[in-house]
Amino acid sequence: MLNLSSRKASILAHSEQYASTREAWRRKAAFFHQEDQVYLKFLIPAGARVLEIGCGTGDTLAALSPSQGVGVDFSSGMIDQARKLHPHLTFFVGDVEDVETVGVLGGPFDYILVHDTIGSLDDCQRFLEQLHPLCTRETRVVVGYFSHLWQPILKLAEMLGLRSPYPSQNVLAPDDIAALAELADFDPVKSERRLLLPISLFGLGRLINRFISVLPLIRQLALRHYVVCRSLRVSEDELKSATVVIPARNERGNIEPAVQRLPQFCDDIEIIFIEGHSKDGTFEEMERVKAAYPDKDIKLMRQPGKGKADAVFTAYDVARGDVLMILDADLTMPPEQLPKFWEAIKFGKGEFINGSRLVYPLEDDAMRFLNLIANKSFSYLFSWLLNQRYTDTLCGTKVMRRSDYYRLRDGKAYFGDFDPFGDFDLIFGASKLNLKTIDLPIRYAARTYGETQISRFRHGVMLLKMVVFAFFKIKAI
Repeated sequence: MLNLSSRKASILAHSEQYASTREAWRRKAAFFHQEDQVYLKFLIPAGARVLEIGCGTGDTLAALSPSQGVGVDFSSGMIDQARKLHPHLTFFVGDVEDVETVGVLGGPFDYILVHDTIGSLDDCQRFLEQLHPLCTRETRVVVGYFSHLWQPILKLAEMLGLRSPYPSQNVLAPDDIAALAELADFDPVKSERRLLLPISLFGLGRLINRFISVLPLIRQLALRHYVVCRSLRVSEDELKSATVVIPARNERGNIEPAVQRLPQFCDDIEIIFIEGHSKDGTFEEMERVKAAYPDKDIKLMRQPGKGKADAVFTAYDVARGDVLMILDADLTMPPEQLPKFWEAIKFGKGEFINGSRLVYPLEDDAMRFLNLIANKSFSYLFSWLLNQRYTDTLCGTKVMRRSDYYRLRDGKAYFGDFDPFGDFDLIFGASKLNLKTIDLPIRYAARTYGETQISRFRHGVMLLKMVVFAFFKIKAI
């Protein structure tokens, strides 16, 4: 027997009343549900272990094609319908604010979907706190809900018979959801607002929802809000080792300084030099340096293809460190600053640590003025596209766990081979995985040996292409 407050008892009675007609109402609002599921499928890939809280008749859970799908709802009528419609999934009847109910759900799960349920709860903070035992470090809690700005329109739709009657809900803005998550020791990773038209309108709805509803300012009026969070209470095996990958092409004069200046920020550091068809004796210098520092775990490779991305990912595939780091051989990102990246990921501040050259003042000649303006402009664009703050997308130093890189690599087909530098392979991949991204300011130094391999105009065009690419693959979906 469920022990419910009078408010939740009223919501339960409403759910039981409409359980038998739920499918008919969903068919009536089929376009809205299809649009909603487009973004949910982007956030939650097929084949994941998914728990949906407040699952109703299980249609949304089934649409996500989970390898293990578990749904829970306090309406036995809804669950009876769910079991008939989706016998391959597992469903429980129970109150998700009851710790005993949470205890029988199993887990851990890759994703926990709280979809149009947060508004029905008595104590949202306490509910979220009870989800930690169902999480691993990689688990993401996805909260989907209606914008509070749409409440008058939704009520009018109910009165006109265009929407299923809905019981009274908690009125929560995106900042409220983020604040509740933080109080419950969940870290908001990113949020999104989408969907301006819940009706097809002769095909215009899809175009407006895809291309217009996500635009700056206009997105504030969107019907649907989504917040993705990660647990901060989940313990993880301590990170013990790191691999520093140093791609180098015509960087002979920087090879030994890279080794000399690299701090011993953890007990076990692997250094992988990967050479990219140099003409100044860079590989021979790598061999000399390796022999000169036998106390260091230095490995040498020659990249099979061309471009920094090919070099970095070739090295990543054989790296043994728990944490993977990129250090550009030009040393404009001083190796002495790598300990800050190690500490940020070791202590859980973030899961994808991105260096930023554009916070602290630059050394003279470190970056040309036009490059600086372009980088600043693109940082705003990418922050909007990715729903996470980026102040610099092209800093060469990026740090992540090796286990997360493997997951990123496994899902790389979504984006394809599009990036010769690898920066956006990593940035877009981290976004798709919903990794917590942190921009870490660095002191960017002027090059002391060799010449830059960056062409401001050619690579400026590349950045524009990346903006368009990200818009279609991440935003306009």
